[in-house]
Amino acid sequence: MEDDSVPELSSWAYLPDVCLRHVFHWLDDRDRSRAALVCKKWSCAMYSGSLWRCRTITFYGQPSRARTLEFQSALWYTKKFGKYLKHLEIKLSNPYNTSFIKKFQVIMRGLLSHLGKCNSHLVSLSIKYLELDCLMWKNVVRAQFIKMLAAFLKRMSNQLDYLNLKGARITLEEGCELLNSLSSLTNRSFISEINIEDFFSLHLSVYSSALFHQTMSKFHNLTILTFNYNCISDELLDILRERSSRSLCTLNIKCHIHDPHGQVVSGMSWANLAKRAPKLNVNFFFERVMKHDHLARILLVEIPVRSISLRSCYFSDPDWTMRPTLTNLLPAYWHSLQKLTLELNNDHELLDDELLQLILSCKRLLFLKVWAFLSISFMERLLQNRAERKCILTTIKVRIYTAQDNSTEEERLLADIYRKFKYLIDSELNYFVITYPMV
Repeated sequence: MEDDSVPELSSWAYLPDVCLRHVFHWLDDRDRSRAALVCKKWSCAMYSGSLWRCRTITFYGQPSRARTLEFQSALWYTKKFGKYLKHLEIKLSNPYNTSFIKKFQVIMRGLLSHLGKCNSHLVSLSIKYLELDCLMWKNVVRAQFIKMLAAFLKRMSNQLDYLNLKGARITLEEGCELLNSLSSLTNRSFISEINIEDFFSLHLSVYSSALFHQTMSKFHNLTILTFNYNCISDELLDILRERSSRSLCTLNIKCHIHDPHGQVVSGMSWANLAKRAPKLNVNFFFERVMKHDHLARILLVEIPVRSISLRSCYFSDPDWTMRPTLTNLLPAYWHSLQKLTLELNNDHELLDDELLQLILSCKRLLFLKVWAFLSISFMERLLQNRAERKCILTTIKVRIYTAQDNSTEEERLLADIYRKFKYLIDSELNYFVITYPMV
């Protein structure tokens, strides 16, 4: 007679701890808490430090009930398991009034105060798009937030390896105060990656600030630096060469039409930095800075450029022409350029021949994204050259602007081109090409 008094254990009961933790890894907070109620073993898995190393908390400006519960859960678990945290990301979603900003500041003060006391593992902090220059940030709340964040950065300065404050839009003095917090304990910082794109308020000539240069001289181990061109100067390039040349790999530089970008930077300063930092690659992102004379002042031949993005953002200027940039400036990087993005409103200027010649001259170009007025035949010529191994593109993303309401004929021609080169596209390319009416 069988003994039915002892229930048969499920195969889940024998699941190794490492596998159980992997299952928990893919669950959200709510499902984890429910799973932890199954048994003692599963409850123990809930407290595995590896599950709580990464956390994203989103502050919703217009919360629904579900979003409020999601936020409260993320905040509660962050405090409960904060000692395990290694990567923290804070997001603001549609902040809409002063009361929301004040609530955000109060919650952040409690959260960062708690983490400052219990956490010794945090290596990555991201708080993007604070937009501290908006009117929603009243002076007192703004000052309290900056003081609180500076204190937290100072406390974490010995362990932080990555800081992202993109879009903070802060004054020069306040920005340098926050950055100086990373080096206030030893007067030098060994953080390796900083993102200060749009960190300073618009229209600031940061490149001429001795305070900014003094602040940047305290960073001795930068690997990746993301910032705006209005920070670039001979002095900054010399500082990077002297302090971080052995580690520096990437400079991501944004140049926006509303940021000052008329400063004179020496090609020799770029050459000296590139010589001392042989691993250096520079990525440029231009927004509405499209005129040849502006670009020629920035895109010096001594710069080891890996990527260039030129975006006109649908603005059209009858005095602007793209041809000199394609034929005179960009070919200088034939030996280094790997990624090219062009979003142009070139309705008065067809650029098929110039663009194709540039692509063929860039021997390392792998990625091409073009939104522009082009003829359909450009795609056939490009794919034919790729099939003949005259270029090494692996990604082709093209939006062909057309001034016609009905693009049926263009779409038929594109379909014919796809069928002709289907063997190449399907086997070797990340390929996406469409027509887009611009009327």
